[in-house]
Amino acid sequence: MRMVFGLVLVLGLGLAGFAVYMAQGYISKYESALAKERAANKPQIELAEIYVAKRPLRYGEQLTEKDVQLVAWPKAALPEGAFVTAAELFPEGKPSFRTVLRAMEAKEPLLAVKVTQPGEDAGITSRLSKGMRAFAISVDVSSGVSGFLRPGDRVDIYWTGTAQGHEKVTKLIEATVRLIAVDQTADEDRANPVIARTVTVEATPKQVAALAQAQSTGQLSLSLVGAEDETVAGLVEIDQNQLLGIEEAEVVAKQEEKKVCTIRTRRGSEVVEIPIPCTN
Repeated sequence: MRMVFGLVLVLGLGLAGFAVYMAQGYISKYESALAKERAANKPQIELAEIYVAKRPLRYGEQLTEKDVQLVAWPKAALPEGAFVTAAELFPEGKPSFRTVLRAMEAKEPLLAVKVTQPGEDAGITSRLSKGMRAFAISVDVSSGVSGFLRPGDRVDIYWTGTAQGHEKVTKLIEATVRLIAVDQTADEDRANPVIARTVTVEATPKQVAALAQAQSTGQLSLSLVGAEDETVAGLVEIDQNQLLGIEEAEVVAKQEEKKVCTIRTRRGSEVVEIPIPCTN
């Protein structure tokens, strides 16, 4: 009797274990099918291949084919100026390298604004916009914003000098001019302050002529414009009287009194003055 009971117990446990195994298999299959269905119904992100940096790149380094690689990127979020083909990055018939203008980290997309044209170096000629010219301005600690200028910043340019027949004045002559180099470097990623002796600005030919005239007849000073500041300063001119709050006395020209010429004649006991034309 005990043997029969034991066999029944063992058989029951076996059946229970088998049922649990079957239930687990069914649940796994159900979860797998559910996951596949969810994946099939999930909106697909359209991808496109773009070139990214294979390693960290710094200003002035040459960029060649061994420094780049293709990766998948969401097509709806492609950065402006990204390179999607090898022909765009290294055109056939042109030098097979570009020069880095801005530092990039590994896997960062390559953009047209961060590299030069094929075969060009990182000199200031590659930073000039079409139709613009480079003009160097001499600065010192005070006129150069204490060394906190760097390429890519925008500045207002003030002229201080003596105008013909006037007191010494300071006048804003150019607003929001872009710097393309400080001393001998055009690296926009430079962060440490440097007391520069010259800065190079981007200007039109007419602005270059005005700056050259201003620099030869007075002193130029720079005022740094904020990175997010889009306002353009209007006419600004201050002389010594305005600086000190001295109001000029208004000179009123006195009207010359009309001259009247007369002669005196006696009529009896009475003396009469008779007007006559003035001869003087």
